[in-house]
Amino acid sequence: MSGMMGYYVLIGAIALVSALVSGQLKRKFAQYSRVQLRNGMSGKEIAEKMLMDHGISDVEVISVRGQLTDHYNPKNKTVNLSEAVYNQRNAAAAAVAAHECGHAIQHAQAYSALQMRSALVPVVSVTSGMSTWLVIGGLVLGAGAGVGLGYWVAVAGLVFMGAATLFSFITLPVEYDASNRALAWLKNKNMVTPEEYKGSQDALKWAARTYLVAAIGALASLLYWGLQVFGGRRD
Repeated sequence: MSGMMGYYVLIGAIALVSALVSGQLKRKFAQYSRVQLRNGMSGKEIAEKMLMDHGISDVEVISVRGQLTDHYNPKNKTVNLSEAVYNQRNAAAAAVAAHECGHAIQHAQAYSALQMRSALVPVVSVTSGMSTWLVIGGLVLGAGAGVGLGYWVAVAGLVFMGAATLFSFITLPVEYDASNRALAWLKNKNMVTPEEYKGSQDALKWAARTYLVAAIGALASLLYWGLQVFGGRRD
């Protein structure tokens, strides 16, 4: 099936770009992990101070296993920092800790993009894994003719894929805003020196690019399969 070959080429290209960006992100974090904070504060202490400065007292900062596994959980209101970030006292740890607190602040302030993203989570978690297979299945059943069961199966797959793509793009302002909040706080509160700030800023810039690549990849995949379904219709 020529469509599948084209899809594999597309996925391969996206995967390559994603791997390059992820690799650069890891190198940047390793680089800025060697820039020790002059104030001597750990990621945990940075996070707790940022939350306190924003009047947030009901969010707990905890340590989780893994590398770059840092995240904010709105369900139990926890800022989850990987072991390295939680314990270390460097520019990379400060950047990540402050970024995750940025999400906690978004949650506390009912930031609209975060609310939209949270609303899509249950939908995407159920549908994302089956969307591509529905489209392919629909095409096999004859979606290109624009009639019958195959067409509607493929359209359902595209709708699910569209939800995942929307989720990826809504994630972008959520992530960029959290980074902007983090960097503004680090700078305004004099938490870092100019050199440390540059390291934190660069690290977060590369972290954001991983989300950008994911969003572009999701859109490219949606457009590709949309052309396969609708481009093959015969009126």
